[in-house]
Amino acid sequence: MFWRKTKAAIGNFHPLHQGLIWQRGLSAAMRPADWAALVQSLAGHDAVVKRRKWAPPHRTHHVLVPLIRVLSQDMRPDGVLAITADLRGPDFPEKLTPQRDLAVQRPIRSIKEWYSIDPWLRIRAELRDGSVLDLSVTDRVRYRKIHKVVRGKHKTKQKTKVVQQVTATRRLRRDAPVRQPAVPPPSWLRVRVRNDRRMVIRTSAKFPKDDAQLSERILYVLTEAFRWTPPGLARPARRTS
Repeated sequence: MFWRKTKAAIGNFHPLHQGLIWQRGLSAAMRPADWAALVQSLAGHDAVVKRRKWAPPHRTHHVLVPLIRVLSQDMRPDGVLAITADLRGPDFPEKLTPQRDLAVQRPIRSIKEWYSIDPWLRIRAELRDGSVLDLSVTDRVRYRKIHKVVRGKHKTKQKTKVVQQVTATRRLRRDAPVRQPAVPPPSWLRVRVRNDRRMVIRTSAKFPKDDAQLSERILYVLTEAFRWTPPGLARPARRTS
């Protein structure tokens, strides 16, 4: 009976909310008001669903929801926010590279190394000032399985190292004013500016894994892309019929 009630409650959630529970991900392109409906649905999850096994992935509330809120504030009501989030984690066959053997010295008998490349978040936002913002977050996980023999005893252990790559690309409208920031970015933040027909600002950084700070780090990378234009020069919103 408990499961039937819970299943019925989940069935009343926003469809993308349900996708985060069952498929551990979502992919949609919607206006800010439609994303707000999803955020509202997620906010009511814990009131009706108590078991952790039916909770959305933890990055939903720590990363996805804050980004939806921040980006929606900088968009026109008719602008489109497209998000693809794969929150299943890195250990799926399609994300793993083939294993390879590394050179070793005794007492180590073998080291096998492989990677997981997990581009788990892609966002594209049409902003109020006429620019278009693309964001990607990729987890790169290095696995090493080490086998060694010490005093006749065989020991095997596995080590992992995770690097999170955050990249933001902002394409300005053709007539957008541009100014170089007076203060340069920190050394760990890479910035590339290309000015062809439209100014394109690309910022990127790599971080050790820390989901508690990931949302703040993403926003820092995004902010650098906005330091190249004066504030308060947004294009008026288009009329909608």
